[in-house]
Amino acid sequence: MTVPAQRATNAFIGSPIERLEDLRFLTGRGQYTDDLVGEKMLHAVILRSSVAHGRIRAIDTAAARARPGVHAVITAADIGEVPTIPLRHDPLPSSKRYVQPIIAAGKVRFVGEPIAVVVADSVALAEDALEAITVDIEPLPAVTDRDMARKDAVLLFEHTGSNLAGTITATRGDADAAFKTAPYVRREHFRVQRHGAVPMEPRGLVAEWDAARQHMTVSGVCKVPFNNRRALAHMMNLPETSVRMLEYDVGGGFGARGEFYPEDFLIPFAAKMVGRPVKWVEDRRENLMSLSHARDAECDLEIACTRDGVILALRGQAVTDLGAYVRTNGATASRNISQIMSGPYRIPHVRMDVTMVVTNKTPSGTYRGPGRFEADFCRERLFDMVAGDLGIDRVEFRRRNLITESEMPYQLATVQVLDIVTECDSGDYQVTLDRCLAEFNWAERSKLQGKLIDGRYHGIAIGCYFEGGGTGPKENARLVIETDGKISVYVGSSSVGQGVETVFSQIAADALEVPMERINNVFHGSTDYVSEGFGSFSSRSIVMGGSAIVAAANRLRDLIRAAAAQRLGCATSEIALDRGMAVGPGRAAVDLKEFAGLAAEGSHSSNKRTYSYGAHAAYVAVDPRTGQVELIDYVAIEDVGRIVNPLTLHGQCVGAVVQGLGGAFLEHFIYDENGQLLTGSLADYLLPTASDFPSIRAVALEDKPSPLNPLGAKGAGEGGIIPVGGVVANAVAAALSSLGVKLHELPLSPPRVWQLIQDAASR
Repeated sequence: MTVPAQRATNAFIGSPIERLEDLRFLTGRGQYTDDLVGEKMLHAVILRSSVAHGRIRAIDTAAARARPGVHAVITAADIGEVPTIPLRHDPLPSSKRYVQPIIAAGKVRFVGEPIAVVVADSVALAEDALEAITVDIEPLPAVTDRDMARKDAVLLFEHTGSNLAGTITATRGDADAAFKTAPYVRREHFRVQRHGAVPMEPRGLVAEWDAARQHMTVSGVCKVPFNNRRALAHMMNLPETSVRMLEYDVGGGFGARGEFYPEDFLIPFAAKMVGRPVKWVEDRRENLMSLSHARDAECDLEIACTRDGVILALRGQAVTDLGAYVRTNGATASRNISQIMSGPYRIPHVRMDVTMVVTNKTPSGTYRGPGRFEADFCRERLFDMVAGDLGIDRVEFRRRNLITESEMPYQLATVQVLDIVTECDSGDYQVTLDRCLAEFNWAERSKLQGKLIDGRYHGIAIGCYFEGGGTGPKENARLVIETDGKISVYVGSSSVGQGVETVFSQIAADALEVPMERINNVFHGSTDYVSEGFGSFSSRSIVMGGSAIVAAANRLRDLIRAAAAQRLGCATSEIALDRGMAVGPGRAAVDLKEFAGLAAEGSHSSNKRTYSYGAHAAYVAVDPRTGQVELIDYVAIEDVGRIVNPLTLHGQCVGAVVQGLGGAFLEHFIYDENGQLLTGSLADYLLPTASDFPSIRAVALEDKPSPLNPLGAKGAGEGGIIPVGGVVANAVAAALSSLGVKLHELPLSPPRVWQLIQDAASR
């Protein structure tokens, strides 16, 4: 066989290719956990504590067990020695004393904590039986805020003697010394409210136990299935090879979905007990009260500057409310607050101490931009105050303190307890700031600053940020040539709605120099696809997973060329790949289907993070009579190193901005003095809708590729959310500056903004 002389050059990377996944979603062919059915399948429901803090005196399950269709009622007594959930990320030694048991044993510590599991023929029968369970709980005083937690008058864990789960300190230089001689110092107190991911699809699992093989299969996992397999195997005293985790379609993750929760043990345990497949899918109320919450931080932040606005030092003390337990990645947001508080700015001396406390609330974990959203709100809000004090333009204040390209790589503060060192890899932060100013029409809109027009005050603001991504240590991929000559791609990365099937197909097609039609499919997440996988979190999928595909493709290319050279009787160096063909001298060619079965594995390892960066600007109008804030325009600029797919990247950025606006204006998990969640439904916990924020403009750049991976890519899943709180808060504060409004806290809901205006008027 011969091929034409001209050779096609692939350029799928960088092309705006529509998501391959969307066809099956839009035609109703997506397969989510609740779509999984089976003739012998049973259903589980979970009895959750209605008391925030108390001792369990007795649990009577006799009546529930006697109900028709009930196969099992499981409590801590049925499990025996109750396992605790291990820490996956940022495992502080002090935090290990506060880890979560997989079911309440002797004590409950938050409303929503699992007490019992009912397994029955249907969800309805299981819920009926659940109502028949009697639980006697001796109420204890609830610890419902950070101040009460720090007093230690009421302890969640008596044996620890404290509600303090640890302190994380990050330092650079000598901040205390710098403050002693600084000509200008300002200190402010800020708060970010508790809110969370609230993905469209609630959690769910299907577990099936094969007694003959002593093998457990769990369907519905995501994010970190290999980690969860390891944890479950240990808890069930099984070899890791006896546990299989299967990933299906996922209706959003955002950092909260996919970590190891109590149900990740309870449902497999139930399946093993009853000897039949067991399915559990949470309802929305369960989701709001048991999926990890996030944010919930307050911070005293202090800055030292010269009179001409050069930042000398930054220091602060923050307190984060982790809820009742330290979950798998519960310390991550606190660690980020300590290390990322300085942002993309040249600050030679930094010290941040972040104290973590436990309270009788739903445990916290990661949510898109964990710790970074909180840190950026505090820092950018303080920067506007400082610029006003010093009489320096807000843009100029930021510009003169941004890290320059010549200073790259720039080392950030070192996290002392965990010994975490990181540095910005590459970038020109001035470029994204200037681009944002131009796109936003800053110069013209500055004329409206603080103006009262048609009964509303107008304000604009801008802020800079960076996004740490590409977290290691490693990711793996495997490529296989199928009998039809197409290539199957297997990755250790997971899909949580970010479009990995599309972007990984683009990367594989370019790396192999084949049309995208020759990529058979991308198989992700499940534990039997690759020997080891690390999952999708911390904006790492393209950086780590995509680079692993490139490594595997390079090896597969070598195998194809060697096999083709042998068949065509030429040197390996004379073989080229062209449109799914191995081409030799004289344009003699062999189709890839002739090499069916050839496979190659590849991995990418890195202990350094990538840092995308950018600037956002917001234009708001505030009605002083109602406190209503209208977002008139929002511009987001980010340099992501290298763009694989502009369409999916744009969706990631706009979606993240909307989530940030929800956190800035609407979302709030509120508890009463007894630890009861008052916003436990979507009628009370307000989420943004498409009509709330219609004008969001996102521009992605790729001027400064990362030197840390073969793609030059940087993480891009979280950048859209990170600066939103600080930018919109500064815009609102600027709009209301003539009224003397002091703004230190989110969310900026109409009642709160209205109250701030009233408070300013009464001073």
